[in-house]
Amino acid sequence: MKWKKQLLSLKAYQPGRTINEVKKQYGLEEIVKLASNENPFGCSPKAAEVIRNFSNSYALYPDGYAAELREALSVSLQVRQEQLIFGDGSDELIQIISRALLHPGNNTVMATGTFSQYKHNAIIEGSEIREVPLIDGAHDLNSMLDAIDDNTVIVWLCSPNNPTGVYINNQAITDFLSKVPKDVLVVLDEAYKEYVHAEDYYDALALVKEHKNLIVLRTFSKIYGLASLRVGYGIADETIVKVLDPARPPFNVNALGQAAAIAAVHDQEFVKHCREANINGLQQFYRFCEEQNLSYFPSQGNFILIDFNCDGNEVFQFLMEKGYIVRSGVPLGFPTYIRVTVGSKEQNAGVISKMEEFLAAKAALS
Repeated sequence: MKWKKQLLSLKAYQPGRTINEVKKQYGLEEIVKLASNENPFGCSPKAAEVIRNFSNSYALYPDGYAAELREALSVSLQVRQEQLIFGDGSDELIQIISRALLHPGNNTVMATGTFSQYKHNAIIEGSEIREVPLIDGAHDLNSMLDAIDDNTVIVWLCSPNNPTGVYINNQAITDFLSKVPKDVLVVLDEAYKEYVHAEDYYDALALVKEHKNLIVLRTFSKIYGLASLRVGYGIADETIVKVLDPARPPFNVNALGQAAAIAAVHDQEFVKHCREANINGLQQFYRFCEEQNLSYFPSQGNFILIDFNCDGNEVFQFLMEKGYIVRSGVPLGFPTYIRVTVGSKEQNAGVISKMEEFLAAKAALS
């Protein structure tokens, strides 16, 4: 087969361990999964009701234009319907953007220590990748500007950043966007936007109005709790959407996902509840880290990256055998860390108690 040569050394995305897989392997009856930044409270009751009562014919294709969801988001976000593009999760939108712009001979700029799919898709398209290391978990925007040249076509920003949870503040992103060449697309990935509580966070939709080379990506997989239905969307000037849309596969967002997302948009009280619970959950982890003298990144997402000063795989394995699935920092570029999704108050207390057991066991061996 005459494969693209870059595919031959590329590995597929490695998701976290599944609950059933871990139960079977370790003979456990109960597992708490805190590895994939899913919402521990599920989805809105309004969305759950739509899912239970969904009666559309499964033999029919979904609305390829997502007209009703488009209208609902247009009203909620106060943007024009032509400014929206939908994907099978925001991951597909990253793929669509990469397919539309990247090719051998041009380059793309991104942080290193960020969401893996920016680099993954750039490798597939054969574009040169220019990675800029994070500084204290944050994007080094000045160095990213320095990395841009005449062959740069995309700059990727993740705010709050996955896996560190660190955000870009309003002043920093405003200055950055004013200096990026107008023919370079800036992709601002806001998968965790609804969890943000920082007072100096920017208004992405206001930035879209001002900058015609900016697209903002969001998802229903995180705070909205609809990860299994795979619905993501982008917001940009309609000139960008018009060019990107032909690269979007037909009927790419399923009918059930569209219906549930509409209901989710109309339940902002649920979103508010989840945000407040997440803030309280983060405080549980901050207290643990400070009591144990562990370094961590203050997070604006629904996860926290904690440095255990040892192999992250070792911590991951210990917690998994105790019934808690977290994410090792090793494949994320933080080899002595683990990333933990913020769960319910009880789930957080449970995993923290097992972390304390791990630290006690390590101390006993030293």
